[in-house]
Amino acid sequence: MTADLTNPIFNDETEARKHFEALRWPDGPICPHCGVVDEATELKGKSTRPGLYKCRACQKPFTATMGTLYERSHIPIHKWLLATHLLVSSKKGMSAHQLWRMLGFGSYRTAWFMAMRIRDGMRDLNPKKPLGGKGKTVEMDETFVGGKEKNKHAKKRKHVGTGGSGKEAVFSLLERGGRVRSHHVPRVNAKTLRPILMTQVDRASDLMTDESAVAKGLGREFGNHESVNHSIGEYVRGGAHTNTIEGYFSILKRGIIGTYHHVSEAHLKMYLGEFDFRYNERMGLGVTDAERAAKAVKGIAGKRLTYRQKPDQAANV
Repeated sequence: MTADLTNPIFNDETEARKHFEALRWPDGPICPHCGVVDEATELKGKSTRPGLYKCRACQKPFTATMGTLYERSHIPIHKWLLATHLLVSSKKGMSAHQLWRMLGFGSYRTAWFMAMRIRDGMRDLNPKKPLGGKGKTVEMDETFVGGKEKNKHAKKRKHVGTGGSGKEAVFSLLERGGRVRSHHVPRVNAKTLRPILMTQVDRASDLMTDESAVAKGLGREFGNHESVNHSIGEYVRGGAHTNTIEGYFSILKRGIIGTYHHVSEAHLKMYLGEFDFRYNERMGLGVTDAERAAKAVKGIAGKRLTYRQKPDQAANV
C-alpha cells in the first residue's frame, strides 16, 4: 500500500503541521526547554504563527520543528512531507533536479539542500545491535562507485586498495532477510575493514564472502565462514553465495549512475545512508511507503545541517 499523493498533508499546511506534530509527539507536546510532556498550550493569537506552543512548566514558547532539521526552514512543512515521501518511495532515489521541478522551488539549490536534510534523517548514525547472530547469515563484500565511464567495467583487481580511476570504495554488510550497513572506506584492506566487521557483525553468524585475500583473512575469525570463487565462475555452492549483497549493489549503482549521475566523495556517506534506509525499510519486510516516510520524518529530530558550500559544489548531485 502506497501513500495517496492527494492526501491533505501533502498540500495543506495546517494538515501537514498536525501530521508532523502527531509523529513527533505521539504522547502530546514535549517542551524542548524543560522536557515536560503534554503540559503545553497552543497559542491562538491573530499575530501568532500557527503551531506555536507555550510550556506551562517553564513558560517558554516552542514549536514541533525546534531541534529538528526543519527548524528555521522557510519551506512549508507540506512540501517537506511530500519531498520525503518522493525520496523514500523511489527505489533508486530522486535527484534534486527532479524535486526542484516537482515542488516548484525558485532555485535548484533549495531542492538540493532540502534533499540532503532528508537524507540526514535517514541515516542510522549509531547502529547498536550487531547484524546476524546464531543461525543467521551475513554477506560481506565491497564495490567501487564513480570514476570515468570508460573505466566502469575494468577488472576489480585493478581497484583493490584505493578504488582507482576516481572510484570510491564501499564496504557493505548484509544480513539475509534483514538489514544492510554500508560504509565509505578509504582503502579495502584488513586494517580498514576489520574494525567495522567485528563491531557490526555477531561472531556467531555464518559469514559469506568471495575469495579475496582480505575476506579470507577476516573470515577466519568467525565460527562458520564460507566463500565462493567468482574468478572461476562459481557463484553458488549450497548456501554459500554473495548474491544478496550483489543485488543490493546493483540497486545502489543504478541509482548513482542513472539518477544522481555523480556523487562527490564528501557526500557519498549520505547517499549510502539513503540507499541503506530504503533497503532496511523495504516492502519485503512489511514496510509501506507511508510507514517508511513516517520513519524518515521522525529521523530528523535532533539533527541540524548547516552547509555553507557554493552552488557549484552541489552540481550533478
